[in-house]
Amino acid sequence: MVGDELDVIASGPTVPDRSTFAQAWQVLELHALLKQVPSAVTEHLQRGLRGELPETLKPGEPVFSSVQNVIIGNNLQAAQAALAQARQAGINTLLLTSSMQGEARQAGQFLAAIARQVAASGEPVARPACIIAGGETTVTLRGAGKGGRNQELALGAVKGLAGLQNVVLVSLATDGGDGPTDAAGAVVTGQTLERARQAGLDPEASLANNDSYRFFDTLGDLLRPGPTQTNVNDLAFIFAF
Repeated sequence: MVGDELDVIASGPTVPDRSTFAQAWQVLELHALLKQVPSAVTEHLQRGLRGELPETLKPGEPVFSSVQNVIIGNNLQAAQAALAQARQAGINTLLLTSSMQGEARQAGQFLAAIARQVAASGEPVARPACIIAGGETTVTLRGAGKGGRNQELALGAVKGLAGLQNVVLVSLATDGGDGPTDAAGAVVTGQTLERARQAGLDPEASLANNDSYRFFDTLGDLLRPGPTQTNVNDLAFIFAF
């Protein structure tokens, strides 16, 4: 969870829950989902709203006075470990953030712009460079394709990186699984756009269909490390050599 909020990590079974039946109902209303979720869900929420079911335990409950929660791994730690490894290899490093959020494709465009700045001026980090952004973006589904937020972030960076030499963007899920796919993410270089065109692929069309998986699978640029059994959000890397 971006921000390490304990009541959200793994549903927070050992911490106070700030959410209420009313808030859950409001979310369903806001996104026009009341008629789409199973009736058992709406019936359960209605019972809670009527006071027939108790709310989850809230801050101040005595039971939590003897409970201690410790975060032993998070996105910041993962990013810092990656930066340390890069420094050992003699690479200049920079951590942009461990709280990246927003639309995946827009995050990809932003990271591509940073890569272009590094290539043009050596700022904010001179070559050889490794810049890391951690967090968890989102994907607004518009099409019927296949992919995940890391693959869509990478796809969003394709046009922005086009033509750059010795620059690579890597976006991956730390648990090894990006969305409903067997890939953790994807790799983009300055040559990806030209290779895609030669393969008959259009990155804009793929974005419109949320079809990042097929795009990168065709190019052989998906990352498939397998499950890591540890999920601390996502990491995006900009390398410039």
